[in-house]
Amino acid sequence: MLSFRASAVPLCFMAFLVAPAGHAEDMRLNVRGKDFVSKGLVAVGRLPADLRDKFGETFGSGSGMAVDPRSWRVDGNQYSGTIFLLPDRGYNVEGTTDYRARLNALKLVIRPTALGEAPPADRQQAGVTAQLVDTILLQETDGRSLTGLDPVGVRAKTDRFPDLPQAETGAISLDSEAVARLEDGGFFISDEYGPAIYRFSADGKLLSTIRPPEAFTPIRQGQQNFSSNNPGPNATRPTPLNPEHGRQNNQGFEGMALTPDNRFLVVVLQSATRQDGGDAPATRRHTRALVYDIADVAQPTLVREHVVPLPVFQDAAGKTLVAAQSELLALGDDLFLLLSRDSNNGQGVAGTTSLYRSIDVLDLNDATNIAGTKFDLEIAVAPKGVLDPTVTPAKLTPFLDLNDNAQLNRFGLHNGAPNDRNNLSEKWEAMGLVNVMDPAFPDDYLLLVVNDNDFLTQRGFQVGADYTAGTDVDTLFLAYRVTLPRGTPAAR
Repeated sequence: MLSFRASAVPLCFMAFLVAPAGHAEDMRLNVRGKDFVSKGLVAVGRLPADLRDKFGETFGSGSGMAVDPRSWRVDGNQYSGTIFLLPDRGYNVEGTTDYRARLNALKLVIRPTALGEAPPADRQQAGVTAQLVDTILLQETDGRSLTGLDPVGVRAKTDRFPDLPQAETGAISLDSEAVARLEDGGFFISDEYGPAIYRFSADGKLLSTIRPPEAFTPIRQGQQNFSSNNPGPNATRPTPLNPEHGRQNNQGFEGMALTPDNRFLVVVLQSATRQDGGDAPATRRHTRALVYDIADVAQPTLVREHVVPLPVFQDAAGKTLVAAQSELLALGDDLFLLLSRDSNNGQGVAGTTSLYRSIDVLDLNDATNIAGTKFDLEIAVAPKGVLDPTVTPAKLTPFLDLNDNAQLNRFGLHNGAPNDRNNLSEKWEAMGLVNVMDPAFPDDYLLLVVNDNDFLTQRGFQVGADYTAGTDVDTLFLAYRVTLPRGTPAAR
């Protein structure tokens, strides 16, 4: 939910955030006659890697974020309000565990630094403070929690639910990746295993499920098989290891957003399906976005489906690779921010320097609608990564470079060596918007970006046991000031 009701909060003039015209660090672009401006990084904060949640287990971090816009207030140079952070399936470096799926509520306080300036050395990473206020377990109506365990079977469809990924324990398997909050306090949560979208009540009870078109369903040996090849204790690996059709392992519904009018739910596959070139890092570019009409939230209707061309970059050897997407943020019915990144670079992993971490503007306006066509069944829309010439893809325009060391260095952070706690970690997977609430700049927002630390800590506790990951990767909050196009629903 990105809309903000100005009447719910006091407005005041924020002199410390006012940017002079033509600010030297502004990144400006125009998409379909609409202006976007990135004014720079203004605040950074951390939560320690060994933080425990309400149930005494390792907190994790942010695979997805939902902002509660009605909760936000401004008082002088300080913003405060509530966000919801979604961890993924638990600590799973060596296979998955019976981690109970959950959602965390946090109270945030943001004290932005003046644009272009550096905070004092002892305050570089104190501009965002976060307090965990609640942890909500995601459960079926009978109280059984959904689990992070890799699926080994299929729970047969019922009158209420379609076929679902099922763990060896009999619980529904959920690898949660994105969250959208409804006006009634409930949530949609997207999943990598299915891939699927689950709707939960405000207290975390499962209400309904959206299953995508058959083109997305992972197929092995002619049968649907939801395994991601991350078996739980004593479980066997699937045969074959990768699906032959549908979503690739661990490349499910990574990005999801609710449009500002709360009418449409939009979800994007992390990278292309297997049949669309998703079987190789260099050809997985043409992924898909699904647009559901949720006027009746209990019975969503698929109304649009589009091909989204993911960004490409070159590695150190000059090889062209695709940056898979990690999160989606809706600015309207057809304009979005899309976060895409490379892999295996940053604190906590072997690689030191990330080559691509960028928030880009995604425009679906002129893209071909392939919903309900042959491409939703057995026909690939981009065989071997080559897009069908009858299909016009969405447009992607670079906007905000997370790897920009000119921005990061002002807050004691960097991209590249040394690979220490101030080197950005590998995975950035959560975004949210908070209105600046400044009448002089009515279209300005704080864009919050949070990492997924994969529960990496040396003092972890989960599923009844201690663990050590050999390193500590904190949950890191980045806050950028941006201007969104006037006239778009999110900037009214």
